Amino acid sequence: MFTMLFPIVFPIAAGIILLVMKEPESRKLLTGFAGVSLAVTGALAMYAIFHGEGQAVILFQLTQTLPIYFKPDSLGMLFAGVVTVVWVLAGFYSFSYMAPLSGKKEGGEKRFYGFYLMVFGILLGLGFAGNLITFYMFYELMTLLSLPLVLHTRSREAVMAGLKYLFYSFCGAYMALFGLYFLYRFGNTLTFTAGGVLDPSMVPGNETLLLVAAFFMILGFGVKAGMFPLQAWLPTAHPVAPAPASAVLSAIIVKGGVLGMIRAVYYMFGADFIRGTWVQTVWMILALVTVFMGSMLAYRENVLKKRLAYSTVSQLSYILFGLALLQPQAMEGALLHVVFHAFIKCGLFLAAGLMIHQTGKTKVDELRGIGKEMPVTVWCYTLASLALVGIPPASGFISKWYLAEGALASGIPVFSWLGPVILLISALLTAGYLLPVTMKGFFPGSGYLCGRQEEKRGLFFSVKKEASAWMLVPLMILAGLALALGLFPNPLAVYISDIVSELL
Repeated sequence: MFTMLFPIVFPIAAGIILLVMKEPESRKLLTGFAGVSLAVTGALAMYAIFHGEGQAVILFQLTQTLPIYFKPDSLGMLFAGVVTVVWVLAGFYSFSYMAPLSGKKEGGEKRFYGFYLMVFGILLGLGFAGNLITFYMFYELMTLLSLPLVLHTRSREAVMAGLKYLFYSFCGAYMALFGLYFLYRFGNTLTFTAGGVLDPSMVPGNETLLLVAAFFMILGFGVKAGMFPLQAWLPTAHPVAPAPASAVLSAIIVKGGVLGMIRAVYYMFGADFIRGTWVQTVWMILALVTVFMGSMLAYRENVLKKRLAYSTVSQLSYILFGLALLQPQAMEGALLHVVFHAFIKCGLFLAAGLMIHQTGKTKVDELRGIGKEMPVTVWCYTLASLALVGIPPASGFISKWYLAEGALASGIPVFSWLGPVILLISALLTAGYLLPVTMKGFFPGSGYLCGRQEEKRGLFFSVKKEASAWMLVPLMILAGLALALGLFPNPLAVYISDIVSELL
């Protein structure tokens, strides 16, 4: 029982303690408490992941027939594992990022760590949820408690971005809630069940209504996943947040929407109910439009963090297209990309944060020569970029291969070939907006050093701005994962294949 509850309750309690306690006299006490809490939560989560599958615990009864309870399955364990790795690494990175720099501070560290820990627990609860009502409750809490991470700097831009994030998220959540009402009416249960829960005796005559409900749930969860036409919050909110918050928002929070789609389509309505309908067709269209649009906007954007945010819009819809195909190989590619993208994009945002933190430069064209000053950072950025582009043997190549093969094998008219074509175009655009930072960073031309002209070329190698190990080590681990998972993908691929075999 406590195997699942401890990793959820402990970080929430630790976060509340941080928020209500007085400001510590020593910053070391603050970061020490946050660091120990992160490490303990990570250990508890990993123990639950390896020992908690199949266990069930009812937290309380919302109504007589709607329990709030946890029962982790293979998909939930996968999500919780990715959350744990990313959250712990980005958390330790933040200890140095939030520290004073040239007499200035990001500010509000106690508040930041408090909400950061609480969201960690909420996300683990999201992964361990045993039914749709529990999932929905933690999904809403995820939005509310992650909002302060967006608002952190409390600038006018941050406040407006936070309000936009809240408005879009609530609109999406209410659309998902609309579908939940009909599932409760026409389903045997709200417990996650492979193949769906619709009552065969109640579906005839109500197909149109149920398809509308399914579409609302897809569109609603698609808001968090950045799917067109409700993706505008993402490139607004991510750039204004501190780098570690941007990293987890782009790597994990958006995956909450992806997980919601999977739960709704594959565990509630059932893939067979959606297959061949207008819902599947519109879902595929929206996903491909988002892939292309996000890549184009990223290619044209000069602000580095905003460029990465548009990239997330595009890359998330690779996953959504794979899910919309309702084809086993495509779904394997989508779930692989969930994992790979989380590590890659977290690494890219942390690298961007490092560059901005150490140089004060926020635009791509200002980072000319940055590779001479921060070679380790830029090499990690480059490895993550190659993985996101899909260059073998990096991890992104594996997931995109599965997605293309699944699309071709689906036999769906037009989409079976249009999907791979758009994915290929997007990959070229991805290279076009990520790799110039590397090229101009290492080969800026004579006399340039991070956006300014110098008389002595030897200065390239004499000025170093690498950050502390607290920031570099998490970045190096994520870059290593982006490469290692491409070199040795089989254990993860087999695990995901078992999940897919239960659903399709």
